[in-house]
Amino acid sequence: MAAAINSYEAWLVQGQLPEHCLRPEQHALLRAAFRFRHSQGTDYYSTRLLGHFLLHCGSGLKVATLARLLGISRPTASRQQALSSKQAIQQAHHRMDGRPYGKLLPRYAGPIAKFLCTRPDATRADLIDFVDQTFGVRVSRIALYKFLKKYGLDQVPAAATPPPVGRPCPAPADTAPAEPAAPPFCSGGRSTRGPS
Repeated sequence: MAAAINSYEAWLVQGQLPEHCLRPEQHALLRAAFRFRHSQGTDYYSTRLLGHFLLHCGSGLKVATLARLLGISRPTASRQQALSSKQAIQQAHHRMDGRPYGKLLPRYAGPIAKFLCTRPDATRADLIDFVDQTFGVRVSRIALYKFLKKYGLDQVPAAATPPPVGRPCPAPADTAPAEPAAPPFCSGGRSTRGPS
């Protein structure tokens, strides 16, 4: 339902549903559905709850009509009609865990790497909370796992601890002179940059 629709009659027009074609019990049902829609909004979860109810309450209305009233496509409504209540809740829960709140963007890799380096004992749940608080994105463990693997962050070592202030770094004992590096354009050395 579009935000501009603020009357029951306009909602029925959106659904291409003439009022004179409705039985009294259908009017009562749709008036209650409109009040729910008007008070709860048109977000995904409210639409899923209302849609699941309307598709399964035996209203006698066609799936295409209900889809138009809900503002979803006919194939989506048909798929939802085939789901049990438990499956509808599971789908909504899955959506809450990851997909709808956005993807993990490549630019998040730096702050996530810093978090992992500074907190080597952090659990995956800690990292998910960090991502949620920092970027406003709630992700599933699977999405996080794939992201970490893609950017090589699944095996980030802990940050090296700096020596205490006021103490010089210990000099290595018995150091041998380092071998000279191969000139950059000789046959023994690499002449192009390696993969980054």
